[in-house]
Amino acid sequence: MKPFHQTIGGTMMASLLLITTPALSAGPENMVLVPKGEFVMGSENHQDEKPHNVVLDAYHIDTYEVSNKDYKEFMKNTGHAAPAYWDDPRLNKPEQPVVGVNWYDSSAFCEWKGKRLPTEAEWERAAKGPDGHAHYPWGHELDASKANYGQTVGQTTAVDSYPEGKSGFGAYNMAGNVFEWVSDWYDPGYFNVSPAMNPQGPSTGLNFANQGQVKVLKGGSWLAPASSLHTSHRFWNQPENNSYGVGLGFRCAQAASPAGLQNVQYDFMLSLISMGQEKWQEALTSIEKALKADPKNEEYLQTQTLIMDQINKDKK
Repeated sequence: MKPFHQTIGGTMMASLLLITTPALSAGPENMVLVPKGEFVMGSENHQDEKPHNVVLDAYHIDTYEVSNKDYKEFMKNTGHAAPAYWDDPRLNKPEQPVVGVNWYDSSAFCEWKGKRLPTEAEWERAAKGPDGHAHYPWGHELDASKANYGQTVGQTTAVDSYPEGKSGFGAYNMAGNVFEWVSDWYDPGYFNVSPAMNPQGPSTGLNFANQGQVKVLKGGSWLAPASSLHTSHRFWNQPENNSYGVGLGFRCAQAASPAGLQNVQYDFMLSLISMGQEKWQEALTSIEKALKADPKNEEYLQTQTLIMDQINKDKK
């Protein structure tokens, strides 16, 4: 192998040696990695959405809303009761999101999967994407072709529908289809006092209309208007309640394991190895995998530029 001399992210790669890397555990199936980072939580849209900077540790969140197929397996293995609307032919196809679940149902499912409900902050960062302030998962302008809302379809759609509307981190249907439970209690003033690092929500929730404390819901639904689709929008319901249940669903999250983070670094290392071997297409594939997980990493971006420059040079 020829010596490879190049400055990447400020580090001089004098030579690149073939190495044996131990096998690393794969990332969780059907989950996207949201790397550690800062974003602007909230917006100027409503008084309870005061914009503030939040830093979150790395975590994974489900790529898709939990489907009827997934929930059926949970019921079969645990004896958990069926949710409302389980027999509704508009809503019970295997690929549609499960609906009619309350907060406790959702939390129990996530625990059964070895996961948990996302915090409101985690959900919102996953929806806003790498730039940290998108008004909708796909950008800043409403696009009716990228989400199921406002009764335009008349029912839920498959959890992998609207691929053009997925967030910058790769999560589907974070606007429309179903409102999604998160772990936090809802307090309209919480954003005024929440911590900057890994906020977990208030210790108690608003006792709405004297009907009991409420939990946060995010993301709008197939029934709800366009105003509910923006990434900072906050809705709520009593945790034991599935009223408005035809539009209540969820997805799960979990902290990123060290092995999961190592996988991203491993993809970066593979790209460097391929560069040293002058296997430019292989190098490009590896660095693009690393960038998918950590899109704003300057070292990865610079490496991608070097690879593309070499590929374009070879084409001449």
